[in-house]
Amino acid sequence: MSDRVLLTGISGFLGGHVALQLLNAGYTVRGSVRNLNRADKVRATLANAGADVSRLEFVALDLLSDAGWDDAIKDCRYLQHTASPFALETPKDENDFIRPAVEGTRRAITAALAGKVERIVLTSSIAAIQYGHADYSRALTEADWTNVNSPTTGAYPKSKTLAEREAWALMDAAGRHDDLAVINPAGIFGPLLDEDPGTSSMLIRRLLDGKLPAVPKLAMSVIDVRDVAALQVDAMTNPAAAGQRCIASEGTYWMSDMGKMLKPAFPDRRVPTAELPNWVVRLAALFDRDVRDNMHEMGTQKRVDGHLGSARLGRPLITAAEASIATGKSLIEHRLV
Repeated sequence: MSDRVLLTGISGFLGGHVALQLLNAGYTVRGSVRNLNRADKVRATLANAGADVSRLEFVALDLLSDAGWDDAIKDCRYLQHTASPFALETPKDENDFIRPAVEGTRRAITAALAGKVERIVLTSSIAAIQYGHADYSRALTEADWTNVNSPTTGAYPKSKTLAEREAWALMDAAGRHDDLAVINPAGIFGPLLDEDPGTSSMLIRRLLDGKLPAVPKLAMSVIDVRDVAALQVDAMTNPAAAGQRCIASEGTYWMSDMGKMLKPAFPDRRVPTAELPNWVVRLAALFDRDVRDNMHEMGTQKRVDGHLGSARLGRPLITAAEASIATGKSLIEHRLV
């Protein structure tokens, strides 16, 4: 069996960086896209980033269709399942997130088990850890799980939690618990490989576009995409990753802190560093559903313990400031802000 990796979601922000690191490490990568018309664009993007694309293959897979999965996994030693729906807007129907996340995970892992791959690496999220808790006075760890029955748990964290639970259940039922490794990233920032900004970078875009005089008192945990990709690749062969979750987070910051990180690097931009009064945000919530759906996040700093990621890589994680600035520079370079 070759050192071939089936990588789902290769055209995504994280998937592209995972592909780049896998190719640079000498693996053969079989990347999945929903439509093979995207293959040439992905190949050109990775070649432009310096990868040897002679070891890059493509297959068409859909998270909501059985077609192609068994063939896609043939001759693969590992599975990297990074594909999952994500959008900033709250969907009208939560199943728009949940169905593809859970069913796609089920299809990927079922095929991988049938194909007898050595290890499966699943990209989950800290969203599967940090929602629906009564107490946020401590940093959450890999032992914590999001409460999907909480009224404050939205569609996206519910989808990531149910998908990861499905993965562990399938592996346990097959008696192969230790052949799954899960990475739980925070909000992913860092350099873009092409002009597709992904979703997380939209926050940096909003902070740089000059339209925000101030920001709401919202907090988020941050990780650089290059560190997430490194953890994903490491998890394929690291004995310490077997049967384990791993939070990937450099730290948790208020949006105003993010503005302060960006401001010195972009002196010609109007970067907000002040916080909006809560009453202003509540007023906006009357007219904006997305603001309304996130009101319960106001003023709460949901910290996570990211020490394991640093320990796995044997070095400090890339700082949130460096990750955010890299995102900003990429957005400007691609004329996205």
